[in-house]
Amino acid sequence: MNLYQDLGYLVLGSRLRRLSENFLAEINRAYQNAGIDFDASWFPVFYLLSKNNQLSIKELSEQTGVSHPAASQLITNLKNRKLVTTVTCTDDGRRQIVQLTETGWQLLAQILPVWDAILKAMDDLLVGEPGFRALLPAIGSLENAFKSTSLAERIGSKLTVELKPTVNE
Repeated sequence: MNLYQDLGYLVLGSRLRRLSENFLAEINRAYQNAGIDFDASWFPVFYLLSKNNQLSIKELSEQTGVSHPAASQLITNLKNRKLVTTVTCTDDGRRQIVQLTETGWQLLAQILPVWDAILKAMDDLLVGEPGFRALLPAIGSLENAFKSTSLAERIGSKLTVELKPTVNE
């Protein structure tokens, strides 16, 4: 018996988190095996900066879908590693503009072949596992459904009994 498979949607979040953690650990292992000091959690920032050269922390936050404090914390971590730099926006002194440093650009050059290899490896999985083909569209559909009506609201509308709040003594 596989508890996670048997419980279906009741453990969907746990399953997705476990899958995500395993996936990111494997990606990090691929970087490590290639001798590259790069963490998969940095990918969105590196990708966006490789395409835009510079973005504000707010823009990075919005485009990656993480909170501004989380984006700021990641940028601080990358600054400490001398992979990005920030400058104050000349138009708005509250905005910090993020750019890759020379070291960041050198690291990007090292990781680009890994990104290509990741895409090829995932394509191989797609060929070998027909059910995998629907994964990304299914995730996108679920994300869109959660945007239109929150899951908590959907659950609340399905409750058939009135729940009484617990009293803490």
